[in-house]
Amino acid sequence: MFMKRLRPRTGLLPVLALATLLLNACSSAPGPQLNDASQSTGLSGPVVGQRWNLLLVGTDERLSFAETPFFTISKDGKMTGSDGCNRFTGQVNLGESQRIDVKELATTRMACPQMADAKRVTDMLDTAYRYLIDHDRLVFFGPDSRVLGGWRKAH
Repeated sequence: MFMKRLRPRTGLLPVLALATLLLNACSSAPGPQLNDASQSTGLSGPVVGQRWNLLLVGTDERLSFAETPFFTISKDGKMTGSDGCNRFTGQVNLGESQRIDVKELATTRMACPQMADAKRVTDMLDTAYRYLIDHDRLVFFGPDSRVLGGWRKAH
């Protein structure tokens, strides 16, 4: 696939530009059906079974937290993680053309100095419509093909 020409150490912006072009090409057709994890044998793919740490919100905004926001998706479709302040859980469905749907996102309700930024992280997950993976980076896009943010695979 032509995306493999990008180097893993390049910035996120070239990946985002390419991803935006690809998503615009895919978004003209109606969205594909999602696979309900409860009806299938389980989820698989490069998003599943990895820990993803927050890299950016939007295309270039780095947030500072005492604990780095992260999430994992298990094979049964369960999402768990932290928004930098609170723990969260939810259910994920994956579909064709890198379609993603996060449902039933629930968080603990601890108070912290960065509550507004933590909410931006959970809002990104709640709004995610498609994703793109390039090497160790994961980018979420909204239904309008707008970049919501980027994550990096934990090593």
